Amino acid sequence: MFKYLAQMAMAAAMVAGLAAVPARADDMSDLLHDANTTVDNLKHDPAFATARSMLRNARAVYIVPKLVKGGFIFGAEGGDGVLLRRQGRSWSQPRFYSMGSASFGLQAGLQQAQLVFIINSDRALSGIEHGNFKLGAGAGVTVVNLSSGAEGAVTAHGGDIVVWTSGSGAYAGLTFNGTVIRPDKEMNARPAGGPQANRLRANLASAL
Repeated sequence: MFKYLAQMAMAAAMVAGLAAVPARADDMSDLLHDANTTVDNLKHDPAFATARSMLRNARAVYIVPKLVKGGFIFGAEGGDGVLLRRQGRSWSQPRFYSMGSASFGLQAGLQQAQLVFIINSDRALSGIEHGNFKLGAGAGVTVVNLSSGAEGAVTAHGGDIVVWTSGSGAYAGLTFNGTVIRPDKEMNARPAGGPQANRLRANLASAL
């Protein structure tokens, strides 16, 4: 999991494997709460009109409320996320996945962004659900950015995955080459129901 930047900085080989710590119930609740806030932010974004039409035909969504990027010698980025399948005009119970990547270079400072992956194809969804899925060259799927702004909203059609991001600065024109998405076995071992999960599902349903 990516609760602390120090854990990510130590994972210079994060592309090959993402470190995890035992999940707690409050971790799950916090992640679901933050995912719900991310959906609220998407719904108030100028790009949401385009996102809404995509959500109506999407296979699933993967929400990463806090993608963290930082480090001085080793740059790293990663975050915990929630995956929900679309079921008609409703959504499935959440499943939990972590994403991360590693890079080298002088990347001073710490930045954070919210992401919503609108998953449009069965091959993209299957790749993520089967674990250890790598975005970028050779992944066999196309990833298109839906920018946080109306001017970018009209260019985001045609991707297996369309990504909305709230970030700016280093996250403008965000690319995902080398990014790995893996299931969080600790969190997925627990039932994902409860008030926070129901609020998230209802919030997404209202977006259709």
